[in-house]
Amino acid sequence: MIRYFFEDTSFKFSGRRNNSTWLKNAVTEEGKKLGDVNIIFCSDPYLLEINKQYLGHDYYTDVITFDYCENDIVSGDVFISVDTVRDNAAFYKAEFKDELSRVMVHGVLHLLGYDDHTEPDQKTMRSKEDYYLAKRVGE
Repeated sequence: MIRYFFEDTSFKFSGRRNNSTWLKNAVTEEGKKLGDVNIIFCSDPYLLEINKQYLGHDYYTDVITFDYCENDIVSGDVFISVDTVRDNAAFYKAEFKDELSRVMVHGVLHLLGYDDHTEPDQKTMRSKEDYYLAKRVGE
């Protein structure tokens, strides 16, 4: 089950049912089963504190994923800074909803075992993001 939460933000997310179906389909297509995935929309300061406390990083980011997967069951927390997603959308000249979808599937791809620490891994991650973005439902 995918659940949505909001911390330190007035952001409202619509289209939860279609979004959940889309992300669940991505998990299934990767050969895994959906467990409990929490998507937490938050502010830059909120995510910065998580980044400092849990990862020892003192910088802003758009997404942090905590992986609680066991065997083939995909579970975890995906924290998303709405502020940084908005800034990135403007920077990349993308629609906010498209950038937000990219960040959500990026977090889920981390739960599926994809990484983005090396250039080849980044290329694979971007390719998977693009692939699943093309499969969004309810557009």
